[in-house]
Amino acid sequence: MLNFPFWAIAQTPNSNISSKATDQSIISPTTPIVPIRPTNNNELRGIWLTNVDSNVLFSRQRLQQAIKRLKRLKFNTLYPTIWNGGYTLYPSKVAEKHSGIAIDPAPDLQNRDILAETIKFGHEQKLAVIPWFEYGLMTEEGSELMRRHHDWVTNRRDGSQVFLQGEKDEHRLVWLNPAHPEVQNFLTDLIVEVVAKYNVDGIQLDDHFGMPAELGYDYYTIALYKKDHLGRLPPYDFNNPEWVRWRSHKLTSLMRKISKSVRAIKPNCLISLSPNPKDFSYAKYLQDWYSWVYLGYVDELIVQVYRTDIEDFQRELARPEWQEIRQKIPVAVGILTGLRIQNVDIRQIKGQVKIARELSFDGFSFFFYETLGNRDSSFESLLFSPATRPDLKNIASVGS
Repeated sequence: MLNFPFWAIAQTPNSNISSKATDQSIISPTTPIVPIRPTNNNELRGIWLTNVDSNVLFSRQRLQQAIKRLKRLKFNTLYPTIWNGGYTLYPSKVAEKHSGIAIDPAPDLQNRDILAETIKFGHEQKLAVIPWFEYGLMTEEGSELMRRHHDWVTNRRDGSQVFLQGEKDEHRLVWLNPAHPEVQNFLTDLIVEVVAKYNVDGIQLDDHFGMPAELGYDYYTIALYKKDHLGRLPPYDFNNPEWVRWRSHKLTSLMRKISKSVRAIKPNCLISLSPNPKDFSYAKYLQDWYSWVYLGYVDELIVQVYRTDIEDFQRELARPEWQEIRQKIPVAVGILTGLRIQNVDIRQIKGQVKIARELSFDGFSFFFYETLGNRDSSFESLLFSPATRPDLKNIASVGS
């Protein structure tokens, strides 16, 4: 288990490409935004439930109490993590087949099914439950999945594979190769298993359903590239536009496979995506989610805008692509409510929610549950009356 969700602090004004775009592509924060699609008073109010720096998932009683609390606070959507570190947090035949381990070995998860519990408790409170495949294509170097399938892992140009994360670089992370057919089948089967077995309202992928741009120099991908390019090797520069585009297309092919497979089983199952802003996602993680929306692979977008500077937050939300995308699907904002190593003042949270509402976004989701803290009265004033999720007709469990 990680000491803290390290990717939640990856976004800063200096590291996020899209926040540094040219002035021509940014609407001034003071420019009025005309809502393109009316919200009809609907508002997505989500919360991510993690197994990092939080004990909410490690006790059936705590989980039930937390969901009752979230209902009282007028949330309407739960995003519980179910795929983390190379392990599922629910009993999985797919995971067992490929790794020999059916569920994360954490003692408090044994002889339980936290996904089934979350669905039961969530639906009893009329909350949508959308399990979150948090790690996406990422896994721990020491996981049994990697040990059994080392050929699934992609690498940098120098042959290295590991990304060090954590306060003391104690976590050694690697990426599965989205171009490899066995990886594609594994991840698709993992998601299909959840959709087929459980009464979920949707599934969610995030920024880890991507690949750092410096990767893709493994033997399998090089051979595939040479086959497509008359024997030529991939460019030395991993930022070469054609090389970025070619690898991004492989990721898009996997997204198409997942979308098609999910809809074949449960047509109304919502496919949610929580990425970084568009330019950063594509340049740094080869994730062309903008195209995925127009291709019909994504039904809901929750863009992660984990910023401390309110002007930078507002500037990002004022970018024109958000209102453009809202013509297609609901677009909400991922808002950081704190980390173990970082407190977030309630005034900042309220200010960011206010901006999201003023700019006619479809709601927000807070990262993460434990950081709500002892601030119920503040959140009650923020979520002062119940709200229905946008596009409720796409929620699979309605009427079930």
